[in-house]
Amino acid sequence: MAGPPLPAALLLRLLLLLLLFAAAAGRPCGPAGLSRDTVLGRLGANVTLTCWDEEPANVTVSWQVEERGAAALGGHNRRLAEGNALLLRRLRYEDSGRYSCSVGGRPLRSLRLLVEEPPETPRVSCYRRSHDKDVLCEWPQRVKPSPGTRAMLWVKRRFAAENATGQRCRYFSKARKFVCRVKVPPGVDDTKPLVVSTCVSNGAGGSAGEDRIITLSSILKPDPPLNVTVEAVEKAPQRLRVNWSYPSSWDPRFYWLHFQVRYRPEPAQTFTEVDQVVTTWLDIRDAWRGTPHVVQVRAQEEFGHGTWSEWSREAVGTPWTDPRDLTSEMALFSSQFPVEDGTYWVTLPPELFMEDAADDAGGAVVEASASSIASPYAFLVAGGSLLLGIALFVGIMVRYRQTWQTGRRRGAKLEGEGQHVLVPLSPPSPPLSDTPLLSSPAPGALHVTNLDYFFSGQ
Repeated sequence: MAGPPLPAALLLRLLLLLLLFAAAAGRPCGPAGLSRDTVLGRLGANVTLTCWDEEPANVTVSWQVEERGAAALGGHNRRLAEGNALLLRRLRYEDSGRYSCSVGGRPLRSLRLLVEEPPETPRVSCYRRSHDKDVLCEWPQRVKPSPGTRAMLWVKRRFAAENATGQRCRYFSKARKFVCRVKVPPGVDDTKPLVVSTCVSNGAGGSAGEDRIITLSSILKPDPPLNVTVEAVEKAPQRLRVNWSYPSSWDPRFYWLHFQVRYRPEPAQTFTEVDQVVTTWLDIRDAWRGTPHVVQVRAQEEFGHGTWSEWSREAVGTPWTDPRDLTSEMALFSSQFPVEDGTYWVTLPPELFMEDAADDAGGAVVEASASSIASPYAFLVAGGSLLLGIALFVGIMVRYRQTWQTGRRRGAKLEGEGQHVLVPLSPPSPPLSDTPLLSSPAPGALHVTNLDYFFSGQ
């Protein structure tokens, strides 16, 4: 009696596992197959090549190695030591080649020496410079791989019954890393997960990296912004204007970027960061006066998908400085002289030169130098002081004259009053009606009045 049928979901899972196992089995990652006449040597190790399994008596065995390119050019082998066993010390990659032994000119055996190191285990990372670019996967190498090393990368959709797409990877010696380029068909869903597998192999062994699960949207990584400039703002000693442009690999007509700016004055080591910048410019309003500032910019996809780009190249700018401040500073250091080697100039204050001249000429040159470099402002100050003194003197004299005139008037008044009071004895005066109301003044009083009129200027 047959048992109950398996659920359809369980059958589907088993089928999927079988397909995944078959796909993995179709991508073996092991050492490349070596022929029977190949001898593998490790870099820096010693190796012994044997011509006969048992060394014959009274026979001289000669060794020679085929130079690189000699087979294509028709010969030119390099002779080596004699003996049934050939010892090679401290192998290098250049020692790889075909070695042959012979007796009396008759070839006996030919061996191929392969000097290689087992490859490093790849630790792959993938990124995409924009929504319409190919996927780039790479991993670094601590040491340069052997010449015969081969690197492969496979990409397939996760949980999909399909064969993986293989791609050969290339090693870049300057960057010291393997790079693989994966074509992305148009219309692929950016949110679907993909499985990335890697394998590096050579004659000494093979190494497979850990599978990575990625999505096309999560690996977006724009290139750094370009043309970063820092300019001073006129009449604003604490402002800087920073401008930049989109990277050439990103088309802003379809997708935008937002930016992050960081800056610091050159003496400092800590950056100040400004986030969520959606324009391609920024005004810095807290810059240090007269100090050069280092500025960098990086970018990310506008909705935050993927990662930030690398920082741009450093750009340096200095805030605006009032030219009058520069003139006053330069006036303090106006004497220059060349150093012995004639390549640099040192600026020193004029007082040093005047002291040297005084030591040489006994002080006479000091006075001449001081008068020759005297500033016109000194004459202006002296002239102003003289005019102020003259004005003060004139004011004092005018005030004194006014005080003197007031005193004279008071003296004349008192003298006139005393003259009317002190009258000589005479017979009784006539009746009041016979005395005139206004008597004529005394001669002395008339004289005083004329002086007051003269000094009053009326």
